[in-house]
Amino acid sequence: MAEINIFFIIISSIGFDLLIGDPEIFLHPVQVIGIYIKKTTNFFIKNFEKNKVILFLSGFLISISTISVSFFTGKFIEIQLNQPKFNLIFTVFLFLGLSSCLATKGLISSVKDISNSLSVENEGEASLALIKKKVQKIVSRDVSKSDKTHLLRSATESLTENAVDGVFGPLFWIFIGAISIKYSPNLPGPLSLGFTYKAISTLDSMIGYKYGAYKYIGYFSAKIEDIATFVPSRLVVITLPLIQREVSSYFNTIKKVFSDGSKYESPNSGISEAIFAYLVNIRLGGENEYANGISIKPEINREGNPCSNYSIEYICQLIIRLEIMWTVIFTLIFYLS
Repeated sequence: MAEINIFFIIISSIGFDLLIGDPEIFLHPVQVIGIYIKKTTNFFIKNFEKNKVILFLSGFLISISTISVSFFTGKFIEIQLNQPKFNLIFTVFLFLGLSSCLATKGLISSVKDISNSLSVENEGEASLALIKKKVQKIVSRDVSKSDKTHLLRSATESLTENAVDGVFGPLFWIFIGAISIKYSPNLPGPLSLGFTYKAISTLDSMIGYKYGAYKYIGYFSAKIEDIATFVPSRLVVITLPLIQREVSSYFNTIKKVFSDGSKYESPNSGISEAIFAYLVNIRLGGENEYANGISIKPEINREGNPCSNYSIEYICQLIIRLEIMWTVIFTLIFYLS
């Protein structure tokens, strides 16, 4: 695989995701993964709900099988790029596959849509109910009883956490794969690692809960996601403040981010939310309602302002600017490595 080709395809796929997003006419890989995860999970929970050992082992099986199929699908496409007869068609597959690993356009568009809808004054109950449905699509908490303030916070927390899971996590592993495959076509490449991370992220979002049967069947999925996102989330914390004009309080901000973020059970989501909260000066965390009851998350940046339409717009700008910065740095590393 020529270096210039893979570099051009990766940069093009990033630009495609930023400008176009996921075309609705194509079946998204996550949809296929999601169907498999849902069907197998429902089967094991339905038949072995009270057997913790079987749930635990079945969760391991679901995780490993999903990740393995995703990895080898990506690797198969990468290998085919070296076959002249199929080079063009698999180049297209690589391009669309890499783009599908990223969710910048989709994430930002969905949250901005919610923000813009909530900015309309004096909307009726029917309109508010529609907004709640939109928020419910991007969060796992129950927002059926939420007011506008809580809906804004829910959308903001989803945006800040999914910025890592949906943008910078897969971007990091795509970059690692691009550099890896330069040294040998037999090593994991950008698509095999991109698909792998997407599978891990999907597993965690679908079954990585800490209640009921999911506590056992989703255990491995949650742990693997913690490991795969550990480095990308910390790179976001380290690099995000650098794109702001004022970086004089850089080390103090980083210290606060890890102090507040470490209070969360997840080793990654807390710091992911915290870095955006401190840079935009908003307050996150608090009471949320889930399927298993009320959960009170530790507050992040307690002295910050409530979430607003402006803060969401600012966070979206930061995400795009950081993605561009990462791409520039990757370009330099790619050609210097």
